[in-house]
Amino acid sequence: MTGAPPFPAARGREKGYDRAAVDAFLAEARAAFEAGSESALDARTVRETAFPLRRGGYDVGAVDAALARIEDAFAARERERAIAESGPEAWVERARAEAQVILDRLTRPRGERFDRVGRLAYGYAPDEVDAVAERLTRFFESGDPVTVEQVRAAAFRPVRGGYREEQVDAVLDAVVDVMLAVR
Repeated sequence: MTGAPPFPAARGREKGYDRAAVDAFLAEARAAFEAGSESALDARTVRETAFPLRRGGYDVGAVDAALARIEDAFAARERERAIAESGPEAWVERARAEAQVILDRLTRPRGERFDRVGRLAYGYAPDEVDAVAERLTRFFESGDPVTVEQVRAAAFRPVRGGYREEQVDAVLDAVVDVMLAVR
């Protein structure tokens, strides 16, 4: 006899995450975390995990919330391990150096923070990305409140000639890494 599913199903006609893919990933994540040793599965891998969408799949919001908690757990373990190996001063200095690299990118002029896709290709809306970049700049420079969840939830309209999505996503991932490092 099997128990209740770990997540509710997507509602109505909405597609949800493929149940088998989610279940397999959760089993892998649990095994990696319980093993306690370094593995190929880390906080960044959890954040970058994607599942196919299917009718009758798991509710996307519920799975995403669980993935955020799993990512936080792996990040905390990675932080503890790094502090134990090199000390808290080295850990803080590494996080500070990463934050400076991010800040250097975010403080570029509006419309020039990231490479653009071609005029006929779609990328992220520069004005929306720039607004998030300015908010993150205030976070790094003066401690304005921004949560990891807000960074994870950042979404941008696709527009022709917009910012290159891969670059924006990489910087947002790096922001999350730094924020989790100093939690």
